[in-house]
Amino acid sequence: MTKSTFHEPIMPEETVDSMNCGPGGVYFDGTLGGGGHAYGILVKTAPDGILVGVDRDRDALSEARRRLNPFKDRALFVKGNFADIGNILSGLGIERVNGILLDLGVSSHQFDTADRGFSFSLDAPLDMRMDQEDGLTAFDIVNSFPEEKLKKIIKDYGEEMMPGRIVRAISERRRQSPIRTTGELAAIIAGALPVHLKKKRIHPATKTFQALRIAVNDELTNLHNAIENGIDMLEKEGRFSVISFHSLEDRMVKNLFRSWEKGCICPPDFPVCRCNRKSKLKVLTRKPVMPGEAEIAFNPRARSARLRTAVRI
Repeated sequence: MTKSTFHEPIMPEETVDSMNCGPGGVYFDGTLGGGGHAYGILVKTAPDGILVGVDRDRDALSEARRRLNPFKDRALFVKGNFADIGNILSGLGIERVNGILLDLGVSSHQFDTADRGFSFSLDAPLDMRMDQEDGLTAFDIVNSFPEEKLKKIIKDYGEEMMPGRIVRAISERRRQSPIRTTGELAAIIAGALPVHLKKKRIHPATKTFQALRIAVNDELTNLHNAIENGIDMLEKEGRFSVISFHSLEDRMVKNLFRSWEKGCICPPDFPVCRCNRKSKLKVLTRKPVMPGEAEIAFNPRARSARLRTAVRI
């Protein structure tokens, strides 16, 4: 096995198996990336399965087209946001699908392409947009958002324990001149935190960079909408699989899947259900599936991955 120059799919066999792929099915990959998972789905669904591949990133779509070219018209490509699954499918004349896959987070290609501005290890302009046609960038947030709003982003999306210290350091610096690059921002964050935190395994800027990326791309809102909208696009027995990489994503996936498994949301002391909210899912992963030691050794970025799957009832 050799590494892709674009993006190495996480838990490829486990993920494709979770989708219960079969010939003749229609499958929605909302985070197409380099097409790694999509390739596996198309192999499993031969000779007539269809894959709808969606991504916000034109670079990803270009690479996926190349990789999936052998499957010809069995692979459909759409530049878009997976939260718009209903509109995307209706635009293709598709009413329901047999499986939905979301592989969240940033691709290796995005991390490793310096001018995309996702990584503090590669000094580059503060960008962090998954869709480079979007307006808001990390530069805008860092240099123009009010202190309280910036503090809330870093605290809520980064789960950073000392957001106030970081925001004060950013505010002081940006009054002098705009903070333009990832390297500048990482150095400001590192300088704002106590010495003992700088000796930890992860870089002191990691959580703040995560928070900014989530805010720039509105990732949690999009994930929530994709799950809520996607459930109703599934055929009966259709599978919904999500790979997440941090606790905020994983918690949302777990809670939404469980909520739609339960159905009723009436208070426990109600004698009868009044909400009429019916169960739509059965959760298949009570605990998330995680990559094995061999995969982590081969692809260290897989270590934090969590795969959860539910089936439409």
